[in-house]
Amino acid sequence: MKDGYIRVAAATPVIRVADPQYNAEQVISMIDEAEKKGAKLIVFPELVLTGYTCGDLFLQDTLLEGARDALIKIVEHTEETESDAVIFVGLPLEWRGKLYNVAAVIQKGELQGFIPKKNIPAYAEFYEGRHFEPGRPGDDSEDYVHICDDEVAIGTDMVFDLSEYVPGLIIGCEICEDMWVPDTPGTAYAMAGATVIVNLSASDELVGKAVYRRQLVSSTSARTVSGYVYACAGEGESTQDVVYGGHSMIAENGVILKEAERFTNGIIYAELDLDRINHERRRMTTFRSGSDVTGSRKIRFLNYMEMKKEDLELERRYDPRPFVPSDDSERQKRCREILQIQAQGLKKRLIHTGMRSVVVGVSGGLDSTLALLVSAKTFDLMGLDRKGIIAVTMPCFGTTDRTYNNSRTLAKALGTTLKEIPIAEAVTVHFHDIGQNVRHHDVTYENSQARERTQVLMDLANRTGALVVGTGDLSELALGWATYNGDHMSMYGVNAGVPKTLVRYLVSNITMETPDRKLRAVLLDILDTPVSPELLPPKNGKISQQTEDLVGPYELHDFFLYYMLRCGFPPAKIYRIALKSFEGTYDAETIKKWLGVFYRRFFSQQFKRSCLPDGPKVGSVALSPRGDLRMPSDASAALWLKEIESL
Repeated sequence: MKDGYIRVAAATPVIRVADPQYNAEQVISMIDEAEKKGAKLIVFPELVLTGYTCGDLFLQDTLLEGARDALIKIVEHTEETESDAVIFVGLPLEWRGKLYNVAAVIQKGELQGFIPKKNIPAYAEFYEGRHFEPGRPGDDSEDYVHICDDEVAIGTDMVFDLSEYVPGLIIGCEICEDMWVPDTPGTAYAMAGATVIVNLSASDELVGKAVYRRQLVSSTSARTVSGYVYACAGEGESTQDVVYGGHSMIAENGVILKEAERFTNGIIYAELDLDRINHERRRMTTFRSGSDVTGSRKIRFLNYMEMKKEDLELERRYDPRPFVPSDDSERQKRCREILQIQAQGLKKRLIHTGMRSVVVGVSGGLDSTLALLVSAKTFDLMGLDRKGIIAVTMPCFGTTDRTYNNSRTLAKALGTTLKEIPIAEAVTVHFHDIGQNVRHHDVTYENSQARERTQVLMDLANRTGALVVGTGDLSELALGWATYNGDHMSMYGVNAGVPKTLVRYLVSNITMETPDRKLRAVLLDILDTPVSPELLPPKNGKISQQTEDLVGPYELHDFFLYYMLRCGFPPAKIYRIALKSFEGTYDAETIKKWLGVFYRRFFSQQFKRSCLPDGPKVGSVALSPRGDLRMPSDASAALWLKEIESL
């Protein structure tokens, strides 16, 4: 449970209809198996101790007594084995002359509560209204069930608070149909502080239903900003009229972490990140929680020893490229959508300013290529002649033939107006003016070129009545890898919301979709060109200055950026998941080194982000001082760097 992780399990045993003792044995076997895997929360399906499909047998005292005996058997087993997992088991429960479909909550030989199903379906193939009473909120002073020589609370208003043992863990419980209604109990539980919602379900299989069920689980976890553990009945239920597929799922804030293959019984596991859930709730000022909102009773597990805090070997997967969808079709769809957002942003700016021309500095690199492609799409949307796009190449000391030729070819292939303005002479004069030795390749040598290029673009835009389109991307802004008041500045930065790892895919997607062979050929070569500012003289005609050798791999920095800014992870947690995500690609020493570089640069370079040009946000991570990031330019990074040093 280090770093806020807790392993949870959704278990679907093979049962026998109306055989509670047999079913209890299957449940016990799965509890033992899940505990060996480190699960601290184990959820079983609805009415698992009898089977959901008992029909009018639910009215038989024999079955109801058998279910109680089966429950007691499970409770006693957890006492004998000192099981510290919290276990949710479904059964029918007779109480005060009425029958309820309930979830029993068990831990360490104790029953903590019964949660009755609130929404009882009585339509189509469902006949629960024939047997079961809808659950209602309980009363602290009156509503208890006498069982196992104890008085156990019952009601739909309970959340189970284990935050004393597992920081941030508060559990709410729904039963099947409760998730399918407009006003779900889970909403109230989340508002009462529940960070994890479990659902004991018996959802039958119909054509297309699995897709909708998956959407419900995903959207419910997103709407309630919670972990959601959905355990579904499967093999063993009666197939007299319908079939149950065991479609269990575990989700977290809109993301399905693990999904059972349908028509196969068993256990699925995932690690929920309670720290991330709580961070997201803190971040969302519209998420208001507190038990006073709903009047929910909090059942605190005060009678038990502290949960054993094993350091989990994470099975959870973190994509090494969190900004880039791994699915090909989804990635292509995302790329088209981002390009549309960028183009629409630029279109609005041009309409507002009344300009019908833009100036773009092209270097033969990925960022300026994307900016030029966005400009071309914008002009197409506006019905403007692409000749109004002035593509400017400004060769200087570090320019290679490859990037020089690619920038020219690209500008021509897109039908833009190409202007070549060499700046070496102007920069040399500037060096003379400020007393800079042209052979001294220091930061002044490099930044003077970047600022001269920006001056050319700005002045050319003034002369032609155009708007300077910025090319810098999100990753460069995070690291401050831009010359202040040089390439850092523009009149509208179309790439400001796009991380470097995604820039490549955006350009690649356009490359695949273009029918123009000449354009495709130059784009492919640009994609194959090393990332470089080209501010130092080439070696043997080739690029001598590669950005990732100097500042670190962008795929690592984008990974760090996402989990630091979007998820609020501390350095130690980012380091931990990076080791797993980049196993076989980067060793621990390399990851630690660049993590330190990332934090040092992120803090020290905030002054550049404080005065960013306008530009569109395209994803959930953005650095605009007018939007997502309010950060002082002189904040200390000492606390974060100290944590990294201790890794």
